[in-house]
Amino acid sequence: MISLTVIGVVFGVVFLAELPDKTALAGLMLGTRYRASYVFAGVAAAFLVHVALAVAAGSVLTLLPHRLVQGIVGVLFLVGAGLLLFKKDDEDEGEARRPADQSFWKVAGSGFMLILVAEFGDLTQIMTANLAARYDDPLSVGVGAVLALWAVAGLGIVGGRTLMKYIPLRLITRVAALLMLALAAFSLFEAVVP
Repeated sequence: MISLTVIGVVFGVVFLAELPDKTALAGLMLGTRYRASYVFAGVAAAFLVHVALAVAAGSVLTLLPHRLVQGIVGVLFLVGAGLLLFKKDDEDEGEARRPADQSFWKVAGSGFMLILVAEFGDLTQIMTANLAARYDDPLSVGVGAVLALWAVAGLGIVGGRTLMKYIPLRLITRVAALLMLALAAFSLFEAVVP
């Protein structure tokens, strides 16, 4: 059974963490050069692969004792919050290779490969694994994470420039870090209190 609460929590955390990420900027860059639907198809497929891997890794953690898992998840959320709070703003993202033509397969393939490589082991993938372990509901976590990543990709591809004019990137990053700190505190509390 799918939990709308878990989907909502996962969506919010992953969405906020992914907004300031380099892959949102890469989607924006590709979206300004190529047909948005082609770029989104490739990016969406890459995010689906990453979420499946993350949920599988998080599900393996649920085989451990509950208190140990909560302690591990709490520490990993703390690390994630620290990474968000102390990461440097790197504007030098480099340019993606431009496909020779704008056929669906070339553009979608470029988007897929760019995101597949850039997201591997990324903070949001680690967070998704943590959330899968935390909630022991892989389907709900997977749906929430995929929807969040797709939403950020869509925003980046279609309207990222406009969004970033009104909402400072630093504010989005801090809100995501505070959410992760709250999840870390809750997980560590559950690990310690019987």
